[in-house]
Amino acid sequence: MTHLSNQVQLIGHLGADPSLISFDNGNNLCKADVAINEYYKDKEGETQTRTHWHRVVGWGKTAELMSKLLKKGSKVAFSGKIVKRSYEDKEGQTRYVTEVHVHQFLNLTSSEAKVAS
Repeated sequence: MTHLSNQVQLIGHLGADPSLISFDNGNNLCKADVAINEYYKDKEGETQTRTHWHRVVGWGKTAELMSKLLKKGSKVAFSGKIVKRSYEDKEGQTRYVTEVHVHQFLNLTSSEAKVAS
């Protein structure tokens, strides 16, 4: 059951083109922000939309494929795990980040939708 302890699946649209970073050691990192829309009815019965933004991160071959196959507006399904981390910014303040580290993704926009991992 340990494989099910930290697993997340998201379907949404990218808010911008993915950002690919290549490191000196040959590894690649790709970051993207995905918007997930939640629909609900307000007190008057009108349908409302609430948008939640999530940072998704891919490493290695997954990063390369994300950068190559996805673009702003793409509808994408992501599968991965939630990772929390902290870092110190330029002003010395501790910042906290929650990200989804992507294991697989499926481009739902493409006419040739394929699973990439």
